[in-house]
Amino acid sequence: MKALSKVSSVVLILIVIIAIIGGVLIYNQISKKTVTTTTIALKPSNTSVLVDVAQTVAPDSLDPATDFLDQVEPLFYAVFQELVEPNGSNYLQVVPIIAQNYTISSNYQNYYFYLRPCVHFADGVQVNASTVWFSLYRTILMGQPPGVADYICILFNQTIYSVSGYAIPWGVCYAIENATGLHTVGNYNLTAHVLAYILSHFNANNATIQKIMSYPNQAVVVKGPYEVEINLLHPYKYFLLDMANSWGAIVDPVYIDEHGGVQPNEANCYINAHGMPGTGPYEIEYVGPSFNCVVLVANPNYWATGKNVPIIAESPHIKVIEIYYGVTHNDRVEDFLENKAQISYVSIPYLGQVLNQYPYSKINESQVFYSLGILPGVQFIAMNTQKFPTNITDFRLAIEHAINYSQLLSLFSYNGKELASEFLGPISPQYGKLYNPNNLSVYSYNLSMAIHYLNEAGYEGHFYVVLPNGSVIGDSNGIQLPTLEIIALAPVTQVEQEEFQIITEDLAKIGISVSVQYVLFSVISSYTSPQSTPNMVAIGWTPDWPDPIFQQMMPLTDIAFGGPSGNFAWFNNSDLQSMYNTLPFITNTTLQEKMVAKAYSIIYDCAPYIWLPVTCSYYLIQPYVKGVILSVADGYLIYFYNTMYYSN
Repeated sequence: MKALSKVSSVVLILIVIIAIIGGVLIYNQISKKTVTTTTIALKPSNTSVLVDVAQTVAPDSLDPATDFLDQVEPLFYAVFQELVEPNGSNYLQVVPIIAQNYTISSNYQNYYFYLRPCVHFADGVQVNASTVWFSLYRTILMGQPPGVADYICILFNQTIYSVSGYAIPWGVCYAIENATGLHTVGNYNLTAHVLAYILSHFNANNATIQKIMSYPNQAVVVKGPYEVEINLLHPYKYFLLDMANSWGAIVDPVYIDEHGGVQPNEANCYINAHGMPGTGPYEIEYVGPSFNCVVLVANPNYWATGKNVPIIAESPHIKVIEIYYGVTHNDRVEDFLENKAQISYVSIPYLGQVLNQYPYSKINESQVFYSLGILPGVQFIAMNTQKFPTNITDFRLAIEHAINYSQLLSLFSYNGKELASEFLGPISPQYGKLYNPNNLSVYSYNLSMAIHYLNEAGYEGHFYVVLPNGSVIGDSNGIQLPTLEIIALAPVTQVEQEEFQIITEDLAKIGISVSVQYVLFSVISSYTSPQSTPNMVAIGWTPDWPDPIFQQMMPLTDIAFGGPSGNFAWFNNSDLQSMYNTLPFITNTTLQEKMVAKAYSIIYDCAPYIWLPVTCSYYLIQPYVKGVILSVADGYLIYFYNTMYYSN
C-alpha cells in the first residue's frame, strides 16, 4: 500500500477532529433521550435464491395429471408447460407457449395447433405432435380428478365413462381397431388396456402407433411432425382457457415409460412422489417429506433461452426457488418480517401484523400487498344429500337458516374494509346475468324458521334434538340426533377456526351438535362415493377455467362430478341432469340464461351447500422483488417465478 500524501494526512486529521466533535454532540443528545432503532436491509440475503412460504397446503402429488390442489399451481407453471397458457396481463386470454400458433374452426369444435420445433424437456427429449397425443390421452385414461373433471363431455364421453368406469378419449377405439384389427369398438375394457399398453411402451416411430395417432375421427389427431388437431365432442368456445391449465401439461413419454408407465384409473406413484422433467424454466431438484419443501433450480437446457417468447415463458432470473408448504402462521409472519422469505401469506385479520411493522409501514402498501381482488369461486360446506341426516332437505334448510352469515363476513375486515364477499352460489357474481338470474335472496339468519324446518325433518327422519332451553324438537319416539362431523382441510387458519366456531355455536342454538375435524387433502380426495363421504365437508371450489356453467354450476351439482371432482354433496337431481346434457354448449345466450335461472331455483330449494364468504386473493411479496406477474390458473391466484428478479 502506498504511503498517504501530506495533503491526505491533513484531510484525515480534520475528519478525525470533526468526528470527535460530532460524537460529543450526538452523545449529548442521546444522554437526554435514549433511542432504539432497528434497521432491516430491504434486499435479499442471497440473490440466487427466492424463498416462498405462501402456500399453506402441501401438494398431494407432483404429477399435473393427478394433483387437483390449487396451491401447487405456481410450481406446476414453473416446471411444466402447455400448448397455450394464461396471458400474463389478462387471464381471460391465452398466449401460445409450446404451440407456435393455432387456428379454430368457425363453430369452435376443431382446434389446430402448430408446435414450435425447438421445444424439448429438461432431459433433452424432443416435443412433437405425438407428445401432445400421448400427454392428453394419458391424462384422460388415468381417470384422476383433473382429467375427469376437465375433459369430460369435451374429449371423452360421459355416458361411456359412467357405464364402463373408464375415461376413454372419444374415437380412439375406432383408431385402434382400424390399425390393429382388434375388436375394440364397443369393448371399453379392452380399449382402455390396449391404450394403456401403447402409452406405456410408447414409440412414435412405430408404424401401427402412427396409424392410430393419425386416424382422423378421434379426440386428438397427429397431422404431421409438429401439427395437432384437437376435435371436441361439442362446440365449445372456452376450450383454449381449459387447455391453458396444468392438466394440459405436455409431459415426457420416455421418462414416464421408464418410471411405471400408464394404467387406466391409476395414478403413477413414482411421478406423484418425485415429479418428472418438464419443458418449463425450472426443474425439480429436491422433494421433502410429505412435500413440506420442494426446491426448484433453473433449467440449464431451457429451450426458450434467447428466443422470442411470451414473457411468462422467458428464462428465469433467480436460479433457485425454495417452496415451503404448510408453514405455520407465526413462521410465515416471522419469515417475512425477518426477510427470510420473499413471498408469504397471512389471513386477513393478521395483515396489520405485517403491514404495520417497520419498514413496511414506511412504504407504499401496494409494493408489498399484491392482489387481484375477489376471484370467481365459492367456499362452502357440502351436505351429503345421500346420507342420513343430511339427505333430508328440511334438515339442510334448517342448517341454512341457523347460521349467522353477517357475523361470518365480519371476520374478513381489514382497515374498515371487508376483503370478502357473501353471495349465493354456485356461480360467482363476476359472471353477470348468469349469476342468480332469479335474484334469489341469500338464506336468512332466522332461528324460528330453522327450528320449524328441523322439526319437520325430525318427523321425516325419526329423530329428535334438544334445544338449549330443554325443549324437544322432532320425533320424540325416534333417536336423538348424534353429533355430526364437519371435515375441513388442514392446515387451518385462525379466521377459518373462528368461522367454524361461529357455525358450531349457531347450530348448537337449534340443538344440532357438530365437531370439526381437520384432515389432509389426500383424505378428502378419498371420498369417492356417497357412503365414504362424511355428512359435511368444508372446502372451496374455484372454476378450473372461466366458465360459469361447466366450471362452477355443474361440478358442484352434476352427479358425474361426485366427490373429489367437485360435487361433495353428491347432489343428484334428474331435472338438472337432463339440462346438463346441453346447457354448457348452448350458444343462444337468452336461452342459456333462462335455463340457468331454472337450475338456480332447483339448487336453492334443495340446499345442498352452505355458502361461506369468499375472500380476496392476495400475497405478500418483498418490495425488492420485481417482475411480479399475477394471473389466474385453475381458478387460483398464481405468480410466475421465472419473471421475478431482485432490485434493491
